[in-house]
Amino acid sequence: MKKQQKFKVEDNETIQDCLARMREAGYMPVKRFEKPVYQEQPDGSIEVLRQEIQFVGKRIEE
Repeated sequence: MKKQQKFKVEDNETIQDCLARMREAGYMPVKRFEKPVYQEQPDGSIEVLRQEIQFVGKRIEE
């Protein structure tokens, strides 16, 4: 059985929604990663489109 699993905050959910989904699956967050997602503009400049957030969850032992 997996001890850790990654959970990505989906486009249609909040951070709290993702954390609730983790709890329902039996995991608690132990790490959080954020990385920017960039988009190139028509004039050639680059701007941050959004932040991609991912949690690493550890299995909750009972």
